[in-house]
Amino acid sequence: MSKITNVKARQILDSRGNPTVEVEVSTKSFCARASVPSGVSTGKYEAFELRDNSEAFRGLGVTKAVNNVNKIIAKKLIGKELPGQEELDNFLIKLDGTKNKSKLGANAILGVSMAVCKVASREKGRELYEHIGKLYGTKKFTLPIPAFNIIEGGKHAGNSLDFQEFMVWPVKCKSFSEALQVGSEIYQELKEVIKKKHGKSAINIGDEGGFAPPLTCYEEPFELILDAAKELGYENKIKLGIDAAATSFYRDRKYYLEGTEASVSDLLEKYVEMSNVYPLVSIEDPFHEEDFENFSKLVKKAKNCQIVGDDLLTTNVEKIQKAIVQSSCNCLLLKLNQIGTVTEAFNASKLVMQDNWNVMVSHRGGETNDDFIADLAVGISSEQIKAGAPCRGERLAKYNQLLRIEESLGKKAKFGK
Repeated sequence: MSKITNVKARQILDSRGNPTVEVEVSTKSFCARASVPSGVSTGKYEAFELRDNSEAFRGLGVTKAVNNVNKIIAKKLIGKELPGQEELDNFLIKLDGTKNKSKLGANAILGVSMAVCKVASREKGRELYEHIGKLYGTKKFTLPIPAFNIIEGGKHAGNSLDFQEFMVWPVKCKSFSEALQVGSEIYQELKEVIKKKHGKSAINIGDEGGFAPPLTCYEEPFELILDAAKELGYENKIKLGIDAAATSFYRDRKYYLEGTEASVSDLLEKYVEMSNVYPLVSIEDPFHEEDFENFSKLVKKAKNCQIVGDDLLTTNVEKIQKAIVQSSCNCLLLKLNQIGTVTEAFNASKLVMQDNWNVMVSHRGGETNDDFIADLAVGISSEQIKAGAPCRGERLAKYNQLLRIEESLGKKAKFGK
């Protein structure tokens, strides 16, 4: 294996115009670049994203994280043989020495972890998804079903919707390319539906490319999406999903939904009602990020839905183990920057797959054009991916890479479940 000749980090801007970390790792023959996303709605147990305490960029700069790569990590790696992924990640975790990666910053560590994974794939002459598959032990690659966030609320938008994401799932398609076409056409038709009902000002978009119309109750987005699908004759090809991000409307041990105080039991029954009235197949973060008990109750009651843990789990093995014991979820939202290394993301995914959970690989609200998660989804055969609306370059980078992967796999490409 070749030696590492250079490790270089820099500060770049993400899709919200905020700074983030980009890392380049070079060998004699190859150079690979990785950039780190940043969350908008973040769980308090996520790995620590190191930011500056300066006036520049409203204190959101990442100069400290960049310097930790260039002045600490680089000195330890340059001149050494390119390590295996697990060896590298364990080294970075030990070098940091904290439980949540707060010394070097999870953003610094993840940038190096991803860049080394990329350059190693090139050294071995493999596509990135193939390299990830070898590391993970995948026997058959699967193209994931895309969950398109096409109407936004909560922290992602400036409207009055409490739920953060309303997604369309093209589950009844034969290929990823067909699913992307269906999702994209529904997105474009939805634009026209919203414009007719609410005017041109209502088709502005949120952080992840979904529309942010002036809606106030959860039924309205469902109806708009279904209207758009029916107009195109796609109503039998799709299902719906939501990310409630319930921690965002939880205050003083109570939920405040659509201007009304709701008890835990009220909210639980509302989710069950939704799943009975609408073709809802996925509910993410339905309760507060520490409420394992009521997640479990919803798993038992909403039989037609997968219950997805994001803020509840933060891609963290310890929290996942607790959720498995309590049967709190049946799907993990896998976010690289929640945990901070590629190997730890692998470990989280393997743990839930052993318990027959689903895995949904996910982007973040503050994204970059890096398409690593597309290869990750196929490499671990996750069967689901959430990368935003079929709109905006940083979201389409992932979907377009999945088209390339589907093409390269040819007849061997399996789609979804």
